[in-house]
Amino acid sequence: MSTGLRFTLEVDGLPPDAFAVVSFHLNQSLSSLFSLDLSLVSQQFLSLEFAQVLDKMAYLTIWQGDEVQRRVKGVVTWFELGENDKNQMLYSMKVHPPLWRAGLRQNFRIFQNEDIKSILGTMLQENGVTEWSPLFSEPHPSREFCVQYGETDYDFLCRMAAEEGIFFYEEHAYKSTDQSLVLCDTVRHLPESFEIPWNPNTRTEVSTLCISQFRYSAQIRPSSVVTKDYTFKRPGWAGRFEQEGQHQDYQRTQYEVYDYPGRFKGAHGQNFARWQMDGWRNNAETARGMSRSPEIWPGRRIVLTGHPQANLNREWQVVASELHGEQPQAVPGRQGAGTALENHFAVIPADRTWRPQPLLKPLVDGPQSAVVTGPAGEEIFCDEHGRVRVKFNWDRYNPADQDSS
Repeated sequence: MSTGLRFTLEVDGLPPDAFAVVSFHLNQSLSSLFSLDLSLVSQQFLSLEFAQVLDKMAYLTIWQGDEVQRRVKGVVTWFELGENDKNQMLYSMKVHPPLWRAGLRQNFRIFQNEDIKSILGTMLQENGVTEWSPLFSEPHPSREFCVQYGETDYDFLCRMAAEEGIFFYEEHAYKSTDQSLVLCDTVRHLPESFEIPWNPNTRTEVSTLCISQFRYSAQIRPSSVVTKDYTFKRPGWAGRFEQEGQHQDYQRTQYEVYDYPGRFKGAHGQNFARWQMDGWRNNAETARGMSRSPEIWPGRRIVLTGHPQANLNREWQVVASELHGEQPQAVPGRQGAGTALENHFAVIPADRTWRPQPLLKPLVDGPQSAVVTGPAGEEIFCDEHGRVRVKFNWDRYNPADQDSS
């Protein structure tokens, strides 16, 4: 029975012992794709082919004895063959979540009368992301028109999520390989927090979950958002919403962000302003820490205890982590200090929701050519405002009829 810290890696379709982990670096943050970089060694190199590895699912497991501490799974997106001493081969590998594939597809399309859950669901389904959960409490009404214009599916998904105040992260299961993409619009939906003590003694055994370093910082960020829009259907409507930032004790309140057009047609514009404000101030107050615990990752909440600075002993939301593991003895004959694990992480106070900063909408250069459309048999088809329907030449999805783009 093993009693120490160890790391293993499995790849679909290969024997469980095909690779031994020499080291890994896992970089994660909210609303970003995680990146897992691995250094590996194999004595089965004569039978290993690139086709057996690339675009396959890989599973990294962190063990303490025979107990699973953490699992991470993803798609092998890059694979490199390294040094060979005739007995073993060194390899390098990159692993990303299934959503990474969305960055390989670029498209032009129009969604009509769909809400954000439906739009994001289409993006995820088309890119093979089958395990995902929408955790929404905020109102997200349908959009009359929503355009993906020359963006990759991933960039479009990120832009739409940011507009709607939605962040995402990978939720990892402890005892199985289950892992799902979580789309969330409030910190209240995150799992219950767990306590972890501050202990600067770096010689503490790895089995003792503690935080050995913790540094708090604050910076000046935008203080308010004003967003405005116009609709010819209501020419007298002000179409203006303002949101003041919270927790501005350390700065002046004159740093306004003005956004036009706001892409709203009613009172929902206040939510857009609030979500933008949260995004612009998502790093106004942060803390960075170090731990040997693999259980601190984006999408979790922790409660720091035992810190001499009493106001830091509170609940925090984890927004980023860099987990690094070393297992030099995986290479026969190599000397090293033994298996080691370090987790450098970033948190914000958990009394606020982290949201992504607003992303720029693509610009359409010049005039657009299109074909006037309408129901079959009608010479001209206008709405109550005298407008006609058209089908843009780049639109591959909508029919050339009264429901055209």
